[in-house]
Amino acid sequence: MDAALCAFDADGVVTHWNREAERILGWSADEAVGRTGFAGWAVRAADAGEVQERLMAAMDRPGRQVHEFALLRKDGGRVLVRTQSSGVRGPDGTPAGVYCAFSEVHAQIDLERAIALSEAMFDDASWGVVLVDVDLRPTVVNAHAARALSTGRTTLLGRPLGDLIVQGADELEGALQHVLAEGALSAPAEMWVTLRTAEGERRRCWRSGFVRLASPLAEEPVPLGVGWLFRDITAAKQAEQEASRLRFRGTQLHRASRTAAECEDPMEAATSYLDFALAGFADHALIDVSADISADLSADLSADISGGMSGDGFARSSGSPASAERLVRVAETPSGGASGPCLPVAGAVLPVRYRAGHPALQAVARTGAVRTSAAAAPRSAPPSAPAPASASASASASAEGAARDAAAVWASERQWPPGTVHALCTVLRSRGRTLGVVTFLRGASRLAFERPDAVYAESVAVRVASAIDLARALGRHQA
Repeated sequence: MDAALCAFDADGVVTHWNREAERILGWSADEAVGRTGFAGWAVRAADAGEVQERLMAAMDRPGRQVHEFALLRKDGGRVLVRTQSSGVRGPDGTPAGVYCAFSEVHAQIDLERAIALSEAMFDDASWGVVLVDVDLRPTVVNAHAARALSTGRTTLLGRPLGDLIVQGADELEGALQHVLAEGALSAPAEMWVTLRTAEGERRRCWRSGFVRLASPLAEEPVPLGVGWLFRDITAAKQAEQEASRLRFRGTQLHRASRTAAECEDPMEAATSYLDFALAGFADHALIDVSADISADLSADLSADISGGMSGDGFARSSGSPASAERLVRVAETPSGGASGPCLPVAGAVLPVRYRAGHPALQAVARTGAVRTSAAAAPRSAPPSAPAPASASASASASAEGAARDAAAVWASERQWPPGTVHALCTVLRSRGRTLGVVTFLRGASRLAFERPDAVYAESVAVRVASAIDLARALGRHQA
């Protein structure tokens, strides 16, 4: 902001008068220089003495003196100005006059407000504020933004955003480039990003606003960069997603119950529950029941398969340890990339060759849910020097291929369809008896099962178990 400048000698005579002083008061330098004080032309006669005394007092005091005066314009109007005056010393050290700078109070207040707002935004604002230059490199980062980015306020300066943002950097940089070219967005934007932190990668959601910065001193707007303001809304978005997920799953269970009520065959009702449960939840589903339950469901099952009955109603082979339960697969969804409803398995007689410690057997032993996933491929340590692009791409492809092979072996060993990387096994119980296990499977495109998923799977398993128990009771009755 330009300031009006004027000077007085030791006798109070105006010796200097710049163009800004002429703009504010209307008096030219020729008209102002040589006058004694402001009396009679730039200030009212009643105020002239006090104004002159306070201005000239700066000669005898150290530092700058700040005052506010009501001065007169040449056209007779009045203007409130804020002055900063300081004494001027001669060669011999004696007071030689006063140098004074003044500006309109409202302009000064606007400037001070802008400065105060800027300082507050970069000190204790509740939003993250980052100034990004035209090369999309951060130049100023406030404390809130540094905490949100899990870095120091100076650590990120001058570095590409991709150094901290693993996923979502392209979307963020695209928004910044759009603002530089077109101006501010009409509404805040919500972006999901993955941050690289000392504790590992974190998924965050930011509600962001962008403003283009231009120099106020240039004749034509010259972009200085972009002001990026954001707030972490991850908790709120996750709560919204969880509420939406619960509503959807509740609706699916309601629809499944209505459909199952129309099924004449209880086993058809059991598979219909899984058909509705799979939507947005898993890629495949399997129903394994104990050998004696399978015998009741299939009239032509041989006697040597049915085995003995344990105290909790679960089939066990004679003379075998308690962990050697035998499960027969009675229903499953299509595998091998095909999609379709869960259908009964034709000729479900032979037990599935589950090894000891299989998640399905663990679910039976615990009478609960068991979650498991294929082990992630180990990550190589970052190289000390940047590797060639071709070598990096080759190493990445090899690592991905090894991970796929390991996941394929993992699924095959557990008698699950190819492509399975996540599994959730839930016990089927009805009337205090363990009937079997229902297994939900996910591919690599989905996240691992979490505790809320296990709760939902248990709700589905209760309905499936009731239908299977009814089918078992009807099979015995018909037999």
